[in-house]
Amino acid sequence: MNKIISTLAIIAISASSAFAKKTADEVLTSASTPEAQGKAIAIEADERDFGFGDMEVEIEMILRNAHGQEIKRSQRNKTLEVADKNVGDKSLIVFDNPRDVKGTAFLTFSKILEPDDQWLYLPSLKRVKRISSKNKSGPFVGSEFAYEDISSQEVDKYNYKYLRKEPCGKMECFVIERYPAYKHSGYTKQISWVDAKEFRPIKIDFYDRKSELLKTLTHEGYKQYLGKYWRADKFIMKNHQTGKSTEISWKNYRFRTGLKDSEFTKANLKRVK
Repeated sequence: MNKIISTLAIIAISASSAFAKKTADEVLTSASTPEAQGKAIAIEADERDFGFGDMEVEIEMILRNAHGQEIKRSQRNKTLEVADKNVGDKSLIVFDNPRDVKGTAFLTFSKILEPDDQWLYLPSLKRVKRISSKNKSGPFVGSEFAYEDISSQEVDKYNYKYLRKEPCGKMECFVIERYPAYKHSGYTKQISWVDAKEFRPIKIDFYDRKSELLKTLTHEGYKQYLGKYWRADKFIMKNHQTGKSTEISWKNYRFRTGLKDSEFTKANLKRVK
């Protein structure tokens, strides 16, 4: 028994130490083409965030129209990391306020190149609605976020191209293009600014099917958790074509709370509280 425990301990230590952070220069020199460099940056960012296990967070969403009028919603988000990198993570969003959306629940099983599995439970109808793979570009509960924006951003969902390195605020950022490799995306491309030290997303420009700038997502107020994982306090998505925006504030992050796979099922959506 002691031998088995010792062997398992060695395996655990090896797994936790297998990934060593690379510097910005090391990432760029590890690849020979702009396409390979862009993917290398995405892989490094993904590797640095791997291993959190599960996460719960409280969210306040503010929807603003072009005249500045606001609608506020509160919700909870649960994420279950899937260890197999060929399979995407699972997430569950539950709305608490206002009354007209209370109990609405949204479940996502992220995939790589196959369409994500997504279901929406609407209490007013008392039924679960499956989101069509052709509707991923549609707005999520009236916000400026599309259904495809709120699924797990798996590396192999995109093709990449490194453009340049430039200052962004007090930091230096990689600027990379990424192109959806999955069907039915609402975007032709996205341009991302990625912090070249910690490999955190800072800003993303989204281009519509006509290749025109549609909206911009900015991440603000990063904090580090468990000595490793960076999370932003605020997302701001601004639609340049309509003047609308959606602001999401993230509060009370909790990691490794013991979430179970059984909590992330279609059948459980009606029972979520």
